[in-house]
Amino acid sequence: MDFLLNGDETGRTTILLAHGAGAAMDTLWMNAFAEGLEAQGFRVARFEFSYMSARRSGGSKRPPAKADTYAPEFLAAIDALGCDGPLIIGGKSMGGRVASLIAQDLYDAGRIKGMLCLGFPFHPPKKPGHRRGENLAEITCPILICQGTRDPFGAREEVQDYDLSNAVTLYWLEDGDHDLKPRKRVTGKTLEDHLLEIAEATKVWTKSCC
Repeated sequence: MDFLLNGDETGRTTILLAHGAGAAMDTLWMNAFAEGLEAQGFRVARFEFSYMSARRSGGSKRPPAKADTYAPEFLAAIDALGCDGPLIIGGKSMGGRVASLIAQDLYDAGRIKGMLCLGFPFHPPKKPGHRRGENLAEITCPILICQGTRDPFGAREEVQDYDLSNAVTLYWLEDGDHDLKPRKRVTGKTLEDHLLEIAEATKVWTKSCC
C-alpha cells in the first residue's frame, strides 16, 4: 500500500487520513491540510481506497460503493503503516465515515487514541431524513468532527439536534461548505484560513486524548 507522508519523524502523533468519495489523496485540499497538520507537529499519512487507486490507471470512474465496503481496506492501511507513537484515524467526508465504522473496536483494543473527520456526511444533500452515523450516539472513542455551518451534508441547524455521544466534539467553521470553504464576502476568511484553524484545533483536541 502506498502512503503520502508529511512530518515523518519518530515518536510523533500520527494522523492517518482517507480521502473523500470523489477526490484523491493528493488534491490541493488534502495537501494543504496535511501541511497544516505537519506544521502543528503531527506526522500525517494519507492513503487511497482501491477504487480511487484504480482510477489512476484508467479504471472506472463510477461512484464508490457503500462506505462499509472499505472498512477492511482502512484496517489494512493501519496494519501496513508503521507507527511508533499515538495514532489517530480519520479522513475527509466518506473517508471519515469509513473510519467511524471501525473506530470503536480499534479504540477498545488500544490501537488508536481517537478519530478526526473533516466534513462528516450526516445525510445526502437535500435528504435530511436519510441519516448516517447513528453509531456516533453511543461511541466512546474520542472524535473531532470539523463541520461547515452550511454543509449540505449536515448543517449546524440540523446537526445540533442530533443525538451524539459526549465523546464527539463538533468544531464549527462559520459559513463553511462541505469542503469547509467559507464565502470571503461573508466572513472575510478563505479556505486556507479555515484549514489552518482546523489544524490548530486538532492540536488542542489531541492534548485531551493522546
